[in-house]
Amino acid sequence: MKKFGLFLVGLIALMVVLAHVGPLISLALCLVILYFGFKQYVKAESKGAKISWAILSIIMLMVSISHFPSLIGLVAAYILYLVYKKWKEEDEVVVEPADPFTNFERQWQELNKK
Repeated sequence: MKKFGLFLVGLIALMVVLAHVGPLISLALCLVILYFGFKQYVKAESKGAKISWAILSIIMLMVSISHFPSLIGLVAAYILYLVYKKWKEEDEVVVEPADPFTNFERQWQELNKK
C-alpha cells in the first residue's frame, strides 16, 4: 500500500514537472539574459550604453518575475526526487534471534505455579 501511495505522488509530481518544463526553460533563459545585461551594465562606460543595458535588464527582470509560477515545477521535481529515493529504500527487516531457552523458561514457570 505504501508503494501505491508513492506511485500516486510520483505520478502527480511528474505531471506537474512536465507541465512546467517550458516555463522553466524560459525562466532560465530570461535569468541568463538578465545576468548578462547586468554584467554589461556594470562594464559600460557611456551613458547611452548604461541606459540601454538597464532597460534590457529591467525588461528581463519583469519577464523573469512573470515566470515565477514555474517554480512550482522545481518543487514538483524535488518531490519526484524524494519519491524516487523513498522507492529505492530497502525495508529493514528486524530478525530477532531465536532464544532456545525461551520456551524452557516459560514451561518452567508453569511447572512452578502448580
